[in-house]
Amino acid sequence: MATKLYLIRHGETVENVAHILQGQIDGNLSERGIQQAKDAREALRDIAFDAIVCSDLKRCRDTAAILNEAHGLDINYTKLLRERDWGSITGMVADGTRKIEIPEDAESMSALTVRAKIFLNFILDTYPDKTVLAVSHGFFCRVVQAVYYGQTIKDVVPMTNTEVRILELDGTKRY
Repeated sequence: MATKLYLIRHGETVENVAHILQGQIDGNLSERGIQQAKDAREALRDIAFDAIVCSDLKRCRDTAAILNEAHGLDINYTKLLRERDWGSITGMVADGTRKIEIPEDAESMSALTVRAKIFLNFILDTYPDKTVLAVSHGFFCRVVQAVYYGQTIKDVVPMTNTEVRILELDGTKRY
């Protein structure tokens, strides 16, 4: 058997709409984001999750609370699932109208990759042969998938808000 990991990105936030680079600030679900979480709750209602793990940032906590209305599980909040720390550009508008340089004080890709590996191994060790819902963030979800598939982040299509991707983790593999 394998551990089945349902990776979901949080609902749309007010900051997403304003094109603000949120990083590790909490963020607030928009009305649309709340509805997206409710729609995802209904789509996932019949999945027999054994556990829910979630970023400790507010936008994910709020999404997970709505998703969990259909399951009634204890939610395991973890910093492992946090979004990339964008350093000094956190809070900046990133609307595509100008090139943004990643500053030296941002979390590096190598650090993100290590964190994604730690997360995947944590899931394997803690929830062997279980079905787990993980609520996280757009960029970090891409890093997790890049590690899982052995690809670069550029090879992983970005996730929309409340999009779900399913990863089958073989208990014999370590990341």
